[in-house]
Amino acid sequence: MKITICSKTLSFLFILFLTAFFSTPISEACHAIDKAALLDFKHKITSDPSNLLKSWTSTSNCCTTWEGVACDSSGRVVNVSRPGLIAGDDFITDTSMSGTLSPSLGNVSFLRFLELSNLKELMGPLPPELGKLSHLTHLFLDANKLNGSIPTTFRHLVRLQKLYLDSNYLSGVLPSTVIETLTSLSELGLSGNQFSGSVPSSIGKLVLLTKLDVHGNRISGSIPPGIGKLKSLKYLDLSENGITGSLPSSLGGLSELVLLYLNHNQITGSIPSSISGLSSLQFCRLSENGITGGLPASIGKLSKIQRLILENNKLTGKLPTTIGHLTSLTDIFFSNNYFSGKIPSSIGNIQNLQTLDLSKNLLSGEIPRQIANLRQLQALDLSFNPLELESIPTWFAKMNLFKLMLAKTGIAGELPSWLASSPIGVLDLSSNALTGKLPHWIGNMTNLSFLNLSNNGLHSAVPVEFKNLSLLTDLDLHSNNFTGHLKTILTKSVQFALGRFNSIDLSSNMFMGPIDQNIGEKPSTASIQSLILSHNPLGGSIPKSLGKLRELEVVELVGNGLSGTIPVELSDAKKLQTIKLSQNKLSGGIPYKVLNLDELQQFNVSQNQLSGRIPPHKAQFPPSAFMDNPGLCGAPLPPCRKFGRISSETEDGGQESGEARPVAIHYTILQQNMAIGKLAVLLLKLYPTRTMFYDVVVLSSILLFVEVQEEKDESNFHYDKLLNNYLLKLVKRLSRLIPMLENH
Repeated sequence: MKITICSKTLSFLFILFLTAFFSTPISEACHAIDKAALLDFKHKITSDPSNLLKSWTSTSNCCTTWEGVACDSSGRVVNVSRPGLIAGDDFITDTSMSGTLSPSLGNVSFLRFLELSNLKELMGPLPPELGKLSHLTHLFLDANKLNGSIPTTFRHLVRLQKLYLDSNYLSGVLPSTVIETLTSLSELGLSGNQFSGSVPSSIGKLVLLTKLDVHGNRISGSIPPGIGKLKSLKYLDLSENGITGSLPSSLGGLSELVLLYLNHNQITGSIPSSISGLSSLQFCRLSENGITGGLPASIGKLSKIQRLILENNKLTGKLPTTIGHLTSLTDIFFSNNYFSGKIPSSIGNIQNLQTLDLSKNLLSGEIPRQIANLRQLQALDLSFNPLELESIPTWFAKMNLFKLMLAKTGIAGELPSWLASSPIGVLDLSSNALTGKLPHWIGNMTNLSFLNLSNNGLHSAVPVEFKNLSLLTDLDLHSNNFTGHLKTILTKSVQFALGRFNSIDLSSNMFMGPIDQNIGEKPSTASIQSLILSHNPLGGSIPKSLGKLRELEVVELVGNGLSGTIPVELSDAKKLQTIKLSQNKLSGGIPYKVLNLDELQQFNVSQNQLSGRIPPHKAQFPPSAFMDNPGLCGAPLPPCRKFGRISSETEDGGQESGEARPVAIHYTILQQNMAIGKLAVLLLKLYPTRTMFYDVVVLSSILLFVEVQEEKDESNFHYDKLLNNYLLKLVKRLSRLIPMLENH
């Protein structure tokens, strides 16, 4: 339910009424002061792409020809309405204006209605001069980029009934001296700004208030007890702030309240039993706080409640049986608390219930059979409770569930066959003790869009019937014993744009590869965001076509026995945030473009056979992301040593001649010198010829020179070329000496 939309719709109809009423023929021309003020407002507008103010000219009558302006019978402007979003029966106009609010608007002294909302680009502060508009009843400036604080002059707007300043950049405290004087206010919208401080206690003086929306600010402190004096209040939204303290018992006095949103704060303490006084309440959201204690039995008196959201708190104790009295309830969200004991059978009385989420609690015992009476129930989530089910109750087959979540509830054995004929579209049976094969009838579950069977003991290949799951978008089979090829999964059917994978996690199984080189061209993977295949014996190389997956954000191919190079084409997947390729046999260098993807946050290529200089990169990665690659060097690993003016990797992954080629491991030169020295002694004993001795001496000299040059951080292409030539000659000669060496 969105009361905001309803209120603004009524306001729009009111605008049309005012425009029609005040646009009747008048005896007087537009007042000169009003006209000058509005022309000055137009002058402060720097951009008007839809020509909202085109008709506002100095030569025309503002009362008769100016669009969005209406006057009374004496020629005084009473209505200015130029919103950026207008909706009619068969049209929607969405536009903008840039500029600032002219202080001259304060001179339109008979103005009653000012609507400049949703213009998006109105900037600057709220002019204090607006406080002179003593006749103003409606002020809509929401959805702009206004900044600064609420002027204290607004305390003079004593006739103001509706004030909307939502979705701007306004800051400062909510001025108590202003709030307490606006006693005619029925609706106050200040959400989506940067207001700080506490809700002033003077809010209790606004006894006509029906709507108070301050969500999405930086409000702190506790909820003032005086809020209970707002007997006409129907809509209260203080969510997404930093409110502390406990819920005042005076809240129970708001008998007209329909919507109560206090979620995403730091509220503590218990839910007062006076909550039973909220007899009109339909929507209650207290989630994402630190509320403790039990759920009072008096909650059973909220006869009109439809949605009750208490998740992510610290609530304890048993669920009261009185919850079964809430026959209007459609949604219960109690997850991530500390509720214990059995699920009350009285829940079966809530005939309109569509969603029951009791996950992540301490509930135990049998699931009451009365839940099967809930014919409207579509989503049931009992995951992560110590229910010790052993098996899914057979009476579940009688329910018409779309979503069934029973992760870590103690289920064991094989998947029940009644699932084959169920309409379930979301199924999570992860972290249980399921065994056996993935049955062929899985292909009959054609409504499946989400399937999570991870952390079980399932085995065998994925049956070919899996291809029938044309609506499946999210698949998680990690940590099982599945075998076979990935082809069955990756070639599943799709229904046009439906059924394309969002995520696949097949890690920690026994799937065999290689990965299809055309994986990036499969219809099923066209929209994939996360691909996790780690710890499967896939082998082969990384497909270049992964770069064609334009939505890909996560790719994890850890411990897959992959060889070959990291394809530079991977950089074409511009949305990549996570790349994990560790524990493989990858060789070559790290492509510059891959390491410098704009969105990249996690990167790990440790424990491979990569070599060369790590390309310069913007993101910060730890040394552990590159460790155990004997050929890698450069930040964040130790710096590279250089010799020979040969080439270095350029930004496009190619080689540029004339640059210093990085040598990954400086100690290889010392190792070569030592090896050649030993070889020289051996050869002089076995094959004392001047030719071989000459080769050994010259080669050692070149290596020694290169080592000295490195210490001076210099390079010399000539000596590098000599080194290569003599190494080749030495290899040829050694090949002829192998038989002799073996005999000695």
